[in-house]
Amino acid sequence: MRAIVVGDGPMGSAVASALRDRGDGVTLLGRPAGTHPPARFGGADVVFEFSRGDAVLPNVAAALAGGCRAFVVGTTAWTVDRAEIAAILSQHGAAAVVSANFSPGVNLLGRLVEAASAMFGALPAYDPYVVEWHRRGKADRPSGTALELGRRILDAHPAKRRLADGSRDGPPAPDELEVVGVRAGSSPGMHLVGFDAPGETIELRLTARDRSAYALGAIAAADWLLRAPRRPGIHAFDAVVDELLRTAEVRAPRTGTPRPGNPDTPAPMRAITVDQPTALRTTGGPR
Repeated sequence: MRAIVVGDGPMGSAVASALRDRGDGVTLLGRPAGTHPPARFGGADVVFEFSRGDAVLPNVAAALAGGCRAFVVGTTAWTVDRAEIAAILSQHGAAAVVSANFSPGVNLLGRLVEAASAMFGALPAYDPYVVEWHRRGKADRPSGTALELGRRILDAHPAKRRLADGSRDGPPAPDELEVVGVRAGSSPGMHLVGFDAPGETIELRLTARDRSAYALGAIAAADWLLRAPRRPGIHAFDAVVDELLRTAEVRAPRTGTPRPGNPDTPAPMRAITVDQPTALRTTGGPR
């Protein structure tokens, strides 16, 4: 794969490092005040976009002009340009996988959150909420991942209709979902979804130790784009994770059976192929 990574911040650098580790060719571009010329994107199989929200549209346009037709976009805060970006991708026969978070674990957490929201939504005493914590220097708040988790709750919970306005004093309205962001220290990311009732609290939490899962998920998205022709336009990361689940090989637990000639060594683990669990299947088109 010949890749160009736009954005030399923590996430873009992690993706570039992971690409180099597996032997791909990669060029890491910075985040200038202006735009990159189309010629910088010549010869790229895929462009990874991890820059700034206001730079996504000009970067995608420049890369399209330079001949690239596959994009992985992990930048947040560009919703205002989404329709225009989708249009120019389609016009050029190009496809992009877009996600606020490319961790497969975060994607599966989102699916669990949807299922939990539907179940706990039937019990009015259990009030949902979202808390996220990132490094002090992270600019957007709440994080794009927290907003995506909030969207999944709103889609599934019968009583929640909108996110609470964090700038307003007083408690949230009954139909509002509280989403709270913390900016302190150097955490690469923690997301927690809770359901609180008078007698107990249930929490679903994902804590990132570094950015490796995000980087590997972004590269999986690029591989998915290049593996087969994809419909022009924007695709959700869900499609990539669905394919990973269908084709994943998992290791069976060690049986503890001694190997012949070496009674202290358990037998080798057997690889088995599993289909996507029914409980994790989603319906509808790309999100």
